[in-house]
Amino acid sequence: MNTLIICLFIAVLLPYAIRGVVADAMKKAGGYDNHNPRMQQARLNGIGARAVAAHQNGFESLLVFSTAAITAIATNHVGITVQVLAIVYIVSRVIYNLLYLKDLASLRSLTWFIGFLCCLAILIACMM
Repeated sequence: MNTLIICLFIAVLLPYAIRGVVADAMKKAGGYDNHNPRMQQARLNGIGARAVAAHQNGFESLLVFSTAAITAIATNHVGITVQVLAIVYIVSRVIYNLLYLKDLASLRSLTWFIGFLCCLAILIACMM
């Protein structure tokens, strides 16, 4: 169970880690506008815009993964298979963020799909 909780903790931190790239891009685009940060983010392009998208996708993905992980914990399906799937999910999300920043769209989509499949597999394991 500790592995799942650690993976949940990392998954929660990942969207905030990529947020650092967003903040840096905002500073380079005339300084961080704390009064209207979302308007400023909407005007970003290049790596800044991709970082915003990765940041937002991180929260979308977190919802699916946290549902799967908490379901596994609640139903006591925390065996090695579920733990490995959770680790693969985390690794896929780290790679996903890096590929997003590097603008490697096809590989990024593939890693997104791997992470999503891990979440589905965890939920399926809870039904067995």
